Amino acid sequence: MQDADSRLLIIDDDEMFCHVLSRALTRRGFEVLVAHDADHALSLARQHQPGIATLDLKLEHSSGLKLLPELLDIVPDCRVVVLTGYSSIATAVEAIKLGAVNYLCKPADADEILTALGREAGDPDAEVADNPPSINRVAWEHIQKVLQEHDGNISATARALGMHRRTLQRKLQKRPVRR
Repeated sequence: MQDADSRLLIIDDDEMFCHVLSRALTRRGFEVLVAHDADHALSLARQHQPGIATLDLKLEHSSGLKLLPELLDIVPDCRVVVLTGYSSIATAVEAIKLGAVNYLCKPADADEILTALGREAGDPDAEVADNPPSINRVAWEHIQKVLQEHDGNISATARALGMHRRTLQRKLQKRPVRR
């Protein structure tokens, strides 16, 4: 049996992404486990005790932010990188506060994920943007923050933002606005 550091759990509801990432990481010598939902992920974590994991922020029926503490309760030393196509400052901060070691925007390849998993400290030389974010990006960030405050509840978030629920749902279906 391999050690926990070579056992990697991929938690993502995108089956094609899981297939591609799983193949790439298996070729790099990892024992790869794949879960497409929270219940299966927790079951695999209990059974196999992975040392590392990738966790999609937006799972079909749950949030990666809600799953993260549960996963770390089962495997406290697991190094988790949160992946998302819906990045925001608010969710990045929450992911790190909840125990993720890093946060990456999709698309991310196997090498980027392994680099993120291997980083032990922050990078003081990280590039700082020359311009402030656009007003559309600020609006996206604010919606994500309020959504997080309401535990992903669309109706409660829409009420808090003073907008119709369907309008909020349409905004959330769009890709995040570029900076």
